Amino acid sequence: MEIEGKEFDLSVRLNDVRLKNPVIPASGCFGYGYGMTDYYDIDILGSISFKGTTLNPRYGNPLPRVAECTSGMINSVGLQNPGIDAVISDELPKMREAFHGPIIANISGFSVDEYRECCHRIDGQPQVEIIELNVSCPNVHGGGMSFGTCPESVAEVVKAVKGVTSIPVFVKLSPNVTDIVTIALAAEHAGADGLCLINTLLGMRIDLRTRKPVVANVMGGFSGPAVFPVALRMIYQVANACSIPVIGCGGVSTAEDVLEMMMAGAKAVEVGTANLINPWACRDIIDNLPDAMDRYGISSLDSICK
Repeated sequence: MEIEGKEFDLSVRLNDVRLKNPVIPASGCFGYGYGMTDYYDIDILGSISFKGTTLNPRYGNPLPRVAECTSGMINSVGLQNPGIDAVISDELPKMREAFHGPIIANISGFSVDEYRECCHRIDGQPQVEIIELNVSCPNVHGGGMSFGTCPESVAEVVKAVKGVTSIPVFVKLSPNVTDIVTIALAAEHAGADGLCLINTLLGMRIDLRTRKPVVANVMGGFSGPAVFPVALRMIYQVANACSIPVIGCGGVSTAEDVLEMMMAGAKAVEVGTANLINPWACRDIIDNLPDAMDRYGISSLDSICK
């Protein structure tokens, strides 16, 4: 991209997967992408991580399940999705018509066998170039985060999945742990091709009028600008401890946030809650990146990646 005669290279690489820029809508905050085409041409995005997918269809948690907070939001959606077969037969073809870059498949499960089967079924699907293994969702019981808080469980899931797919596997890590580096290293040693962090922090709010939690599930995932410093710290720790690439996520809403995460060690950056506040958030961040790079003397984003 060129501004006033200056060239700016926004492209980045996640192992062998090249992205035209590092901006990726996070899973659960952008649906399957094609619903956003009324707002802008989504082909400008680096990639899209589609809605968290399980083996069988899920309605999700009871209502209410989303609440605004100061500098963020709490959600307890509970992995609502149509199931892996419907995603492959119905959603992926619609995604491919609207978006022609690499797709990230966010896969979750309630057992090692379920993770394995989902990844086996998604293997070989055109345009799906990365699996984002969600071992960190705080909104479901018996799955998600229960795997991601134990190094041995993370390793078991990664090994199982790597045995049935040729697609690079990035493990999405939970911040709701004492030592994020131990979990990250367990994933790397088990064969993960990359990492994504952080997922939401576990939080809750109480309605003073009803004296009850604001979401029916009592607790939910806390996200938004308030979590950015926590995410940045964990990305820095993990990037300095591991040799596999890291996708940063957590509270990103500006081009400057993207640069900061990349300086901390992220190779690409996911944008979540900001999309729910401003449908044009990712577009605006991409548009503003060259100006931000110019202000800080950066000609190539690859040059600031650790």
